[in-house]
Amino acid sequence: MSGQQTKSQGVQAPAQEVPSLEVLSDSEIEAMTVTVETVPDKPGLRGWVPTIVFGALVVIAVAGIILTEQKEMIAVWAVILMLILMFMKVPVALALAAPGLLGLYEVIGWRVVETSMTTVTFQTVASWSLSVLPMFIFMGLLLSSSGLTSKVYIAARHWLGFLPGGLGVATNTAGTAFAAVSGSTLGVTYALSRIGIPEMLRAGYDKRVAIGSIMAAGLPGQLIPPSTFLVLVAGLLETPVGPQLMAGIGPGFMVSIGFGLAIVVLGLILPKWVGRTKRFGGGNTSTWAERWSSLIWIWPLVVLIAVIFGGIFTGILTATEAGAIGALGALIILLVAQRKANPIKKVLEAGSNAITSIGAIFFLLVGAHILGQLLTVSGLGRMFATVVAESGLDRIQFLLLVALIFLILGMFMDPLAMLMLTLPFIIPMLPILEIDVLWFGVFCVFLGEMAVLTPPVGMLSFVVHSLVQDKEVNLGQRITLGDVFKSVGLMLPVALVIIVLLILFPEVATFIPSLMAG
Repeated sequence: MSGQQTKSQGVQAPAQEVPSLEVLSDSEIEAMTVTVETVPDKPGLRGWVPTIVFGALVVIAVAGIILTEQKEMIAVWAVILMLILMFMKVPVALALAAPGLLGLYEVIGWRVVETSMTTVTFQTVASWSLSVLPMFIFMGLLLSSSGLTSKVYIAARHWLGFLPGGLGVATNTAGTAFAAVSGSTLGVTYALSRIGIPEMLRAGYDKRVAIGSIMAAGLPGQLIPPSTFLVLVAGLLETPVGPQLMAGIGPGFMVSIGFGLAIVVLGLILPKWVGRTKRFGGGNTSTWAERWSSLIWIWPLVVLIAVIFGGIFTGILTATEAGAIGALGALIILLVAQRKANPIKKVLEAGSNAITSIGAIFFLLVGAHILGQLLTVSGLGRMFATVVAESGLDRIQFLLLVALIFLILGMFMDPLAMLMLTLPFIIPMLPILEIDVLWFGVFCVFLGEMAVLTPPVGMLSFVVHSLVQDKEVNLGQRITLGDVFKSVGLMLPVALVIIVLLILFPEVATFIPSLMAG
């Protein structure tokens, strides 16, 4: 969450004989959910030439901030310096804060900088609306360690495997279910990759369909509550956390259903791509006994989702209280599900990782607020809003422009960093164009989710490529980074259609929050 892009995860297993094309048993699926060590990132900049070039660019940008007299140009140079630091892989929080502080010093003076480093820093993180983040993050980590991912996948496979492309649809559905309680796109994708890709390859699926199904499965992760991105966006947009979380439900399920239908249509048109020799028929051989028995272990997950959604929707629970109850429920699930596998150790690891994650997020928020303060006092944000307003763009044209900017930035930036950078410029335009703030928060988060897919720096693409180098995942098939990008290209048109539908039908996001207000 700190903005550093993980492009290399997983370890390779020794080569082994490729199994026959048959559906895995439930026990085999569960056995595949193993813990894989993370390989540290390789340095992105090597050699003295890049060092000199980037060093010179930093000096030029700093000189621009110091020597420029116009407030707006000071802010422009600060933004340029921020982008340079990001390309140098400086932590995003520092890349946001350092230019912001230097710019504030030049615009107003040391006293404002001192205030920003004390008062603003405290006020940014000491917010009741942000108190939900530690609980949501802790809950997601606990559930990730509980082993429920495999149980959800097994149930989805038994109930949906009869459809054309049934395993892909099952993967998509399992990703949606797990996203509803984990709130992590990378977590969902990582867990499902080791289960779903080998099973689809065994069933004769084209490798592009198998990988594309996995990558699409994680996209609802930051839309369906609990979502750390939606909480952060609510803070930036100054909207209530509860309604902002509820606004993500409709779009999240629309994303899931949209990709599920796309896989079914693909299976009907190109049956060989989904392991079928004819256009209709074939598929799932699960018995009704297997289907019903597969639900035994996932009912706690259903109850947990119902409590979180229902509590926030009815107003019985605040978002923070729902997060605390969710974390307690996840703790109980982990202790029961992993009672024979040292659950206390897993709880401590989840707690440690939650502390690390929330610290990184708060540091990033401080950096974003400092840079946002510079944009405000310099007048650059107001100037940008004036230019856009005078351009004559209507609501749809403006949103299409925002989508294009996000997709381009997503090729080079982490989604959270992208949100922190762009929203301070965009927020002043929302009341001018009468854009619903709750809807816009969901819209931006989905665009940010797309950023983890788009090449050349789509973080999710590199994570999946690293995972599929494991012989236990690729089953001996050679899968290149180009194959992963082709998988993204296969799913990208569906995502673009969803973006258009969100723009044309904002009620998808605003309907549930409007019921809360009523």
